[in-house]
Amino acid sequence: MNRWTVALAAVIMQIGLGSLYAWSVFRQPLSAHYGAGVTGVNVAFFVAILVFGIATFAAGFLLRHVGPRLVGLAGGALYGGGIFLSAFAEGSLPFLYFTYGVVAAVGGGVGYIVPVAVLPKWFPERPGLAYGLAVLGFGIGPVVNVPLTSALLSATGGPFRAFGILGLSYVTLIGGAAWFVRNPPEDHGPPVLQGDEQGRDDRLEEPAYYLRGALGTWQWYALWVVFLLNTTVGLAIYSDAKALAGSIGGGTAALASAFVVVVSLSDTAGRLVWPVLSGRIGGANVFLAMFLLQAAAFLMLPVLGTESFAAFCFLASAVTSCYGGGYATMSALAATYYGSRDIGAIYGGILTASSVASFGAPLLLARSVDLTGSYDLALYATGALMLIGAVIPLVLRAPRPAR
Repeated sequence: MNRWTVALAAVIMQIGLGSLYAWSVFRQPLSAHYGAGVTGVNVAFFVAILVFGIATFAAGFLLRHVGPRLVGLAGGALYGGGIFLSAFAEGSLPFLYFTYGVVAAVGGGVGYIVPVAVLPKWFPERPGLAYGLAVLGFGIGPVVNVPLTSALLSATGGPFRAFGILGLSYVTLIGGAAWFVRNPPEDHGPPVLQGDEQGRDDRLEEPAYYLRGALGTWQWYALWVVFLLNTTVGLAIYSDAKALAGSIGGGTAALASAFVVVVSLSDTAGRLVWPVLSGRIGGANVFLAMFLLQAAAFLMLPVLGTESFAAFCFLASAVTSCYGGGYATMSALAATYYGSRDIGAIYGGILTASSVASFGAPLLLARSVDLTGSYDLALYATGALMLIGAVIPLVLRAPRPAR
């Protein structure tokens, strides 16, 4: 099979799974239906991100024993099935937590790891491109799904019928694409990394860690914390993007919906640009730059974001570009440190940080607006946290080669 066919199928898979980040379009209609605050409704999103990360980690082990095609098919069936079941949550908010937050999120996590584990094997000479393509579709997901979901909400008169239609569509889209995602033949050739964290161009023998060995290095835990911080600020924007645009940016309902697409496009661009930059200056230095950029954006949002909708979009887009870039850069950095032999489990373990991240800045943002009527306190606190966290990328070094 042609490797570009596999890459295209992987991107299509991730576009479907990336609809998870279109949640904010549902949030306000759901709040009106249930009579619940931001926090009460967004628990479904928080739980989904938590379960997503755990499922991704488990799927990394599953890939060792079951081919990527079957794992991808299972992911599509569970994700689409969970969204479909959300159509029956009209009378129960806890049931929505279960269908969207657990069933769909399990499918999302299981499906997500498949392209990340498979594509680098098809592009051994271009690992940065491979990891960028593996997560590219997830960033495009909201760009496609936000207008689609908005149109469905208008056409169906509410979120629950939209859930039903979308769920069946995702089963077909993700499952159909997963059928074409498979490992290359045995003689395709071993992956070879080029360059290192100091930016040298000489070819290096790839590290050969399994998860157990990676867990014996302090760098794995440092990467976990770095990923936790990077994802929590991006999730804060995605968790209530549409309302943020109206509250801080002063945008109309139409502009607020457009804002969700804008930050998603920035997310997508970040998944391509930041990993390419990491190939030149090193992944740790890229995370240092992203942390400083995210800190500056959060600290300026309450000040400059209220003055101009364009400034608000620019600052929020800077945050989401780092969020998307973090996924691609972290997968490449983990492979640089530990090799690609068990990258599904090693990177899947690091991805559990995104599970905890959903209960960090996103929850702080929701509680801030529920208690004070403003996002400002949470934005300032998160910006300060990112400044402190910038110390970690400064001390990161590659672990010693595995024995």
